[in-house]
Amino acid sequence: MNLQLLRFATLPESTLGALYVDERFCCFALEDRKQDGPKVLAETRIPAGEYKLTLQESGRLHTKYAEKYPEHRGMIVLNEVPDFDGVMIHVGNTDKDSAGCILVADMALAAGELGQSVQAYRRLYAQVSNAILSGEPASILVEDYA
Repeated sequence: MNLQLLRFATLPESTLGALYVDERFCCFALEDRKQDGPKVLAETRIPAGEYKLTLQESGRLHTKYAEKYPEHRGMIVLNEVPDFDGVMIHVGNTDKDSAGCILVADMALAAGELGQSVQAYRRLYAQVSNAILSGEPASILVEDYA
């Protein structure tokens, strides 16, 4: 399974993108702001690049999501992100909901906010987790267009 995140708008505090699954638009994405140099926890987005996706069955968010979503089988994690660990794809509406992770939603709103995040996450999660659990390799290509 191949995900592609095309960053299309760099805002003062966040970055908006479009997320594709196997070349089909899936949802919008929101990350922290751009910064040259190493990633800063809860402040900046990850570098562009390709990252393997796996499921992580530990941590605070995993516990929270396992209680909230019956279909949850581990957090979607990006592996080998330079200078940073624990980058996940999850629910959220503003850059305040992210410590450097990728938030997903069905609506991109003004001023770098997202709407209808839970439904987009659950739809994406089903596709990605099923692929990973069936043994299919999964990755995300993050590209800068803004």
